[in-house]
Amino acid sequence: MAWRLPSTASLAHFCRKLNRLKTLEESTMETSPSRGLSTLDLTLLGVAGMVGVGLYVLTGTVARQMAGPAVLVSYTVAAVAALLAALCYAEFGARIPSPGYAYLFTYVSMGELWAFLIGWNVLLECLIGGAAVAQACSDYLDSMFNYQIRYLTETHISTWQVPFLAPYPDFLASGIILLVSAFLSCGARVSSWLIHTFTVIKLCVIPFIVTMGFSLASLENWSTKEGGFAPFGFSGIMAGTAICFVAFEGFSVITASSKKAQNPRKAVPMAIAISLGLVATAYILVSTVLTLMVPWHSLDPGSALADAFYQRGYSWASFIVTAGSFCGMITALHSILFFLPHLVYTMAADGLFFQVFAHVHPRTQVPVVGTLVFGVLVALLALVLDLYALVQFISFGALLVYTFMAASTIRLRFQKTPPPRSLGPASPDPEANSVSLQWVSNEHASGPEPGQLQQALRPYLGFLGECSHGTAVAWALGLLVASAITLSGVLIFGDSALHLPRWGYTLLALLSGVTFLLSLAVLAAHQQEHLQDTFQVPLVPLTPALSNLLNIYLMLNLGYLPWLCFFIWLLIGLTTYFSYGIRHSKESLREPQEQASELTPYGIAQCSLEETVQAVQQPAQEPDCTEQPIRP
Repeated sequence: MAWRLPSTASLAHFCRKLNRLKTLEESTMETSPSRGLSTLDLTLLGVAGMVGVGLYVLTGTVARQMAGPAVLVSYTVAAVAALLAALCYAEFGARIPSPGYAYLFTYVSMGELWAFLIGWNVLLECLIGGAAVAQACSDYLDSMFNYQIRYLTETHISTWQVPFLAPYPDFLASGIILLVSAFLSCGARVSSWLIHTFTVIKLCVIPFIVTMGFSLASLENWSTKEGGFAPFGFSGIMAGTAICFVAFEGFSVITASSKKAQNPRKAVPMAIAISLGLVATAYILVSTVLTLMVPWHSLDPGSALADAFYQRGYSWASFIVTAGSFCGMITALHSILFFLPHLVYTMAADGLFFQVFAHVHPRTQVPVVGTLVFGVLVALLALVLDLYALVQFISFGALLVYTFMAASTIRLRFQKTPPPRSLGPASPDPEANSVSLQWVSNEHASGPEPGQLQQALRPYLGFLGECSHGTAVAWALGLLVASAITLSGVLIFGDSALHLPRWGYTLLALLSGVTFLLSLAVLAAHQQEHLQDTFQVPLVPLTPALSNLLNIYLMLNLGYLPWLCFFIWLLIGLTTYFSYGIRHSKESLREPQEQASELTPYGIAQCSLEETVQAVQQPAQEPDCTEQPIRP
């Protein structure tokens, strides 16, 4: 047996490498900004971040190809799913003092490999999202010229009929991406005034669309003669919901701006709820007037809003809508191409990605290499891929990230935050103290340690109390996710792909549902951590569990192509991490020091609070950016 011991030790060391955590002093990588953003400011940021491709492109696409006039129901369900995901995102933003990046949240709380995979997934989401927005912008611009650009391309260049590829190369979309990338490489401050102007224009166009659209509405377009309200049935509504979820993804700009909020613990969750409500209302109203103006089957998916006014004979209104849509697309594309190189920069600075992308131009403070390289990649995707296929990829990536965030919220709630330590010399800024020490200075409610079986239930559930600390919670969480996948799969594919008899379908659905509920009960029987003066998701584990179930259900409605693309991209990412990232990780340089010091459950070194304050007040260098990204 002795010959097996070195192998066992090596395996344990390898697993520790995969799950090593980013420490507190390195997770706060941005300079401390002034705290001047109110709840109203954050709400406006969220509204501006969520109004874009969803309003001007997805509404027509979903109405024409998936849900018909019931697209407004798809938006309603998508808004609920987005709210559940946003609450989990807000808790991470309140507990972890870092910019609102899912990658950083995961690195601090879950481990290195999971953080890399989340960052790798968001990277693909940004690449495809930028291509989709550019194609949508190209369609609206082309509609202004009566589609002459499309005609010239199809006539004089080439076309092809390949599944999931565009029918012709979209050179206009590629040119827009390259132009915006070159603009961004000159520095973010250069473009800020233009983006603010475009944001105002795109928000002002929404009341015009709703008011003008209702004046042209006709209930006959929802009649049975035109196919009825839900011509594709319930399955079409849910398939549309999976696509409409993309429209609400920009709420993460609020979490990303939490460092600038006057009272982030209260302002961030309130701004998320209000902005989601406002944007959901706008989307429902716009989709209502769109399908009441013209029959849903006559819509042009690429430029539905402008085309609807054109069909009714209001070409001047069509021009106004096109101008607003163009402004909305440009702001969305700017945000994506702005965030993409900075995500790559962050991963490269941590050593998980190639170091060439960690270089910042000394004058513009922009990661020029990442901006140009990934700008070219986005342009190539926009050149050849089909818009509908791109939208499916984006939706899948967003749902996957928020599914992981919901599960992580449950995991964190049943772990113990480090107890407070003695405070060294105080910072002159009390706000800075309160933020920088959120992980180590939250007041703890007296009671049993999080993750233990509740005292009142021990006489009835004693067998759970015999498990080692955290084991029952970990197994319950795993069963919760597995049963959510099984239940969603049975509900979607039970009658078609699985070819189950009625009794088998019912039995499998019942077993999956009971397992889901029992897992919830086991989690609820354990002690949670309750922190004072910090936002926490209400009704845990129910709220994140419902978020997981709904997200997984929507992911399974997207078909096989996004899953195939994800697994191929995952294989490339794992190859990159195990061939480069695991050996060059900056956290690996800290391992000798970490082995000599005691670590908390979150991987935060047990240093004095004075050292932690100094580390937070003197963060590592990062590109000086004046605008916050809207991507997770």
